[in-house]
Amino acid sequence: MDCAHAARLLNGVRAATLSGQRPQLLPRPVIGESWGRMLRNGVDPDRDVRSGLLNLEEIEERRQASPLLDIMPVLREALVSVADEAHHIMVVCDADGRILWREGNAAVLHRADRLGAELGADWSEEAVGTNGVGTPLVARRPVQVFSAEHFVSAQHMWTCAGAPITDPRDGRLLGVVDVSGPLETMHPATLSLVGTVAQLAEARLRERHVAALERLRAVAAPLLARIGGRAVAVDVNGWTAAVIGMQPVDRIALPKSLSEQSETAEGRAWLPTLGAVTVSPLPGGWLLRLDGPDGEAESAGDTRVVIDVSRPRRWSVEVTDGSRSWSHELSPRHAELLYLLALHRGGRSASALAEDMFGDPTRTVTIRAEMSRVRRYLGCLLLHRPYRFREDAEVEVLLPEVAADLLPHSVAPGVLRSRVPAP
Repeated sequence: MDCAHAARLLNGVRAATLSGQRPQLLPRPVIGESWGRMLRNGVDPDRDVRSGLLNLEEIEERRQASPLLDIMPVLREALVSVADEAHHIMVVCDADGRILWREGNAAVLHRADRLGAELGADWSEEAVGTNGVGTPLVARRPVQVFSAEHFVSAQHMWTCAGAPITDPRDGRLLGVVDVSGPLETMHPATLSLVGTVAQLAEARLRERHVAALERLRAVAAPLLARIGGRAVAVDVNGWTAAVIGMQPVDRIALPKSLSEQSETAEGRAWLPTLGAVTVSPLPGGWLLRLDGPDGEAESAGDTRVVIDVSRPRRWSVEVTDGSRSWSHELSPRHAELLYLLALHRGGRSASALAEDMFGDPTRTVTIRAEMSRVRRYLGCLLLHRPYRFREDAEVEVLLPEVAADLLPHSVAPGVLRSRVPAP
């Protein structure tokens, strides 16, 4: 591949796009969508991005709090030596786009400093435009950005390929691993390599999760055997390790005080799918003893559901039920599903939702499985046959200011239709 020729072509495409013209050669969809976001958000294509660094103390705090710390050995072993030999560097950022680790070729690290890709720098799209860190955070898939595909002109002599790393338990975005280097070092196989390594890292996180649940189960099983009634042992994220006297579920939605393992959480609590429970601490989790009758918790009063899809990378649902309130961070797919159900308050059949999600009405098995997972934290707020929110619940959707920015990762037909302004 003639990198210089390709760079010149892309520069012409970018120049035409920035001037409001329609280029003869269109950019790749993932790049074109990102450029559209930059133009709508007023990102300066000639800006200097070298600002707003975190200090060393802040970087270390983020490192220690990040699940990515546990998989850094996997990333180093798979990528650093390859990057060094290919005159690249490996960059690992958190879900905010902050660079927490950089390793690889010393000369390229020095060039990255001049570019602004330093430790603690913000490389989200909002900060530095289309790039191999910020764009995968929004698109939720591996992305290679070459030369003038970067929105900011200072990055045109750079090439990068990044892949998001998500928590395999719930789809929560953890960050991005990226391999970057000078334009002339670009290799088409880099994107495939980075994507494969991200999947390997997620598999390692999954293994650690299973091992942690086994340790919790070993502690909880003898306690549950001595308890009468119904009880469940969960980790701090609500994943079930052991259960007695009730139907087992994979995961239980926990309030923030429990998910953060706050000492003040011990005692009594109310959970959206279980009702009133007595909470006792366990190493790495909680013992929950159910106080109410069998079945899902009853409503405590007027119920309000707020689905927040206004941001490009994080989405949530918040429920206020009488005097009780709780929130839950949504995976990309669950954000799509709840948005579509809020859009169609009359309800959607499994086949209609499959059409909305995949453009294929026969994929009802996938829809039923996902809706079963959603009901584990929304409980009786979601009804089925057809799938819908409970009629007496007030449902509000917080949308981005511009329709085109709605769930930018999504390729679901029902979401794509909502991105197009009404004539």
